[in-house]
Amino acid sequence: MITKNITNLPKSIVEVIITVPWADIAPTWDQTLVKMASEIEIAGFRKGAAPVNMVESQLGQRLQDEVLKTAMPNFLIEALKGTDIIPIDYPKYDLTSFVKGQDLQFKATVTNRPKVTVGDYKTIKVSKPTPKGVTEEEVNKVIDDLFKRWKTRQPAASSPQPAAQTGQAGSINFQGGNQPDDTFAKAMGATTMADLKEKVRKDLEANVSYNTELDYEEAILQEVEKITTVELPEVLIQDELNRMLVSLQRRVADMGLLLEDYLKSQGKTLEQIKSEWRAENVSISDAELQAEIDKITDLRVKQQFQSQEPRLHLRHALRQTRTLDLLKKMVGG
Repeated sequence: MITKNITNLPKSIVEVIITVPWADIAPTWDQTLVKMASEIEIAGFRKGAAPVNMVESQLGQRLQDEVLKTAMPNFLIEALKGTDIIPIDYPKYDLTSFVKGQDLQFKATVTNRPKVTVGDYKTIKVSKPTPKGVTEEEVNKVIDDLFKRWKTRQPAASSPQPAAQTGQAGSINFQGGNQPDDTFAKAMGATTMADLKEKVRKDLEANVSYNTELDYEEAILQEVEKITTVELPEVLIQDELNRMLVSLQRRVADMGLLLEDYLKSQGKTLEQIKSEWRAENVSISDAELQAEIDKITDLRVKQQFQSQEPRLHLRHALRQTRTLDLLKKMVGG
């Protein structure tokens, strides 16, 4: 049975020191040796036919490296079972000691999923907004829009009838009038225009009520954010900085320059640039995200942002725009 010693370090870094008895690693050693013996060629023997002990001696460090490549990730997974550690990057392994027949000891360093700490949420006080009423103008606008779309799908006109049949030279009989009527209302699933107006009003009121509830929930979340702390892991910061660096390289290339030439012209190193980006803190707060959503006037489009995925896409797009603005300033765009 393996033994482990887990140490939590700042910025979500976790060090795991693992000791594995030889009895637990011996099967991996033997399986790896057999596999490599079938592929190695030794003078005087057919490929894969040399004695195992000779193959083992011939392989030397290569055999140990291959065993560790398989063993260390598996034993790290075993060591993390039953813990709340969820790595968000590839582990870094450091071998402490390993000799055939003896215990294996190594250290694995991983970045844990950031821990979010929420303060006393019971102290949060948010007033629930009162839904605004639906005006007659809003109802009529919806009906007018529906009527215009419905009208475009109707036959424009019938063919002119001979004067002898109609009694009126060249008269044309148009399908429907130019104002919403009961015929249009029935096409929309209502019985009369009054019934259609009532249905539209109820739909609008339901939308208003729904969006008011969303705004209320967002206000609560914004208050929760104020009492929430999270230590951002370095790996996530570096990932964002690298994305920004790629964008900078593209913009500089569009100017016909190399990144090295651009940095020289600015009198800065790559590390200085990254430090400036850290200070800029290119991020989008929940309040900024909601402000963008509130700008949407189309209710159907706005409703889509009740789901988490569209909100994530919008946040990413806004962050890209802000990052691009920063890069434009840097390259004089």
